[in-house]
Amino acid sequence: MMINNEKNKLDFTLLNVGYAEHQADWNFKDIKSPFARIHYVCEGEASIILQGEVIKLRPAHLYLTPAYVQHSYACSAKFSLYYIHIYENPELRSSIFDRYAFPKEIKSDPLLETLIQHLYTINPGRELTIYDPKSYDNSTELMKNMALQTASPFARASENQAIIHLLMSRFLTEAINKIPHGEKRLLRVLEYIDENMHQPISIEQLANLIFISKDHLIRLFKKQMNTTPVLYINQKKIEKAQLMMLVNEDNIQQLSFKLGFENISYFNRLFKKITGETPMAYKRRIPR
Repeated sequence: MMINNEKNKLDFTLLNVGYAEHQADWNFKDIKSPFARIHYVCEGEASIILQGEVIKLRPAHLYLTPAYVQHSYACSAKFSLYYIHIYENPELRSSIFDRYAFPKEIKSDPLLETLIQHLYTINPGRELTIYDPKSYDNSTELMKNMALQTASPFARASENQAIIHLLMSRFLTEAINKIPHGEKRLLRVLEYIDENMHQPISIEQLANLIFISKDHLIRLFKKQMNTTPVLYINQKKIEKAQLMMLVNEDNIQQLSFKLGFENISYFNRLFKKITGETPMAYKRRIPR
């Protein structure tokens, strides 16, 4: 598997890393963040409820929760773990999570355990002081950790990225390509969407791209992606907007134009429909 081309590129930045011991207090519902989470379980039992599936967490295993996926935590006893929060470079045209369906659980080994502990050791100050995701996802703590990453020496940032890539590569080993190898037409459509996220994209453009009718395209897309092209494009644009709000200072109008929205009112309505709040309300919760 190639990971050095634009379509399969790994480019993650460390946000948080820490160790936590819980006493039946790791219970949070309906979490949905613009960053991914890796959990390494040390001891005890807990669960992640991911898209309706209850995943029992086991010691000496790692768990991956992609960005923008709604999930919950449940814990009724003593439980300890390392947690790693990472986010993708917003300049990437394609998220690795759009390309691959990752396993939710992999077995650890001494190398991975050493690397996780080392990542924690070399990044002091990146632990959470608030464990409720709804508090820390858009808090001064989150921005503090983003500032720490920006100020990290190049050697440290490179070491962090190397460890993250190695951890992610273990999940990639068992990942499944979401696009069947024989379905080159859909792959071309997804590539076009990725490459043109900065401008309006019509169903007519996508259908003409692969020389089929609009209705045929919608059927093909829905069969492979379980959604329509319009819903997919809107979801990806709003996800990109959420991430861009975290990492740059653009105002709402600039942001909407960068994502190909000619009408800021439509962008505002779509953002609220998908996230449950307006772009301004979302941005206000991100202290600068």
